[in-house]
Amino acid sequence: MNILIVRMGALGDIIHAVPAAAALRTAFPDARIDWLVEARHRPIVDLVSVIDRAVVLERPSIFGWLDISRRMREVRYDVAIDFQGLMKSAVLARASGARRVIGFSIWHLREKGARPFYSEIHRETPAERANHIVRQNLALLQSLGVSDTTIRFPLADVSSRALEEIHTVLGGEHPFALINPGAAWPNKRWPADRFGEVAAFLREVRGLPSFVLWGPGEEGLAGAVVETSSGAARVAPPTRIADLLALSRAASLMVSGDTGPLHLAAAVGTPTVSLFGPTDPQRNGPWHADDVSVSRYGACGCHYERRCRKAEWCLDSIAVPEVTAAIQQRFQK
Repeated sequence: MNILIVRMGALGDIIHAVPAAAALRTAFPDARIDWLVEARHRPIVDLVSVIDRAVVLERPSIFGWLDISRRMREVRYDVAIDFQGLMKSAVLARASGARRVIGFSIWHLREKGARPFYSEIHRETPAERANHIVRQNLALLQSLGVSDTTIRFPLADVSSRALEEIHTVLGGEHPFALINPGAAWPNKRWPADRFGEVAAFLREVRGLPSFVLWGPGEEGLAGAVVETSSGAARVAPPTRIADLLALSRAASLMVSGDTGPLHLAAAVGTPTVSLFGPTDPQRNGPWHADDVSVSRYGACGCHYERRCRKAEWCLDSIAVPEVTAAIQQRFQK
């Protein structure tokens, strides 16, 4: 059997689909399992050890689409499974030439126009619609007769120069925390100075130095956290996805908003404390029962919107003591 997973981005969403890939490999150990992904997100798919090949959309243009459609059709996939639920993902799943194209029902789709491109849909029960997205992804496999509900994240072991630098700074393999203040959506970014206060708490109360993660264009944001941390935090070295994976595995705690590095840390079992506003932690947050989310989803008036359009921003109501109490709660578990 030749199987194509369609989940093109982003980092956190790809991580949420990894347990479904693991379940497919368990159910079909001899199958060819490929993963369709955008070029900028290929590094995380390359770390999924149960995948045979990343099928990469190099350019988001008509020429890129024609090229990848030709390459996919050469494989002759038996089934393509769209975990994304967008027009572009559904169109490319159909363009793969797969005999069966499986997707979510219209109740789950982010873009309803994706529905006509599926040959089969999984009709979720009301209970399934309320599940975490990881479990919704696993439920989609029922169309293939796969009822595995085990959450596994088969991610490769990697070396990391960034982790080596942190060990050098600390004088050995000492415990440390990771703070991730950035997010693609402005609506998800808690103020930098409050993250700085959290770092000061971690050093004073838990004895943990903090390293502040940053991505493209976020080094200034990381610096602002460090400047308000009373010397408790340092800017982390530059990181690739493999570095983030290695740092997360080594860290004692991750404090973050709803963004990719948080979900990567949760996937490798790192304790997390997370801050949620426009997104629902019951659907999108860390899935481990011991992890703690500080949420304003119930009070948010801009659910799943990139920018707040209200006079009062929901995340602004989260005070530092609420987060530090969540940290103490997480360490007690």
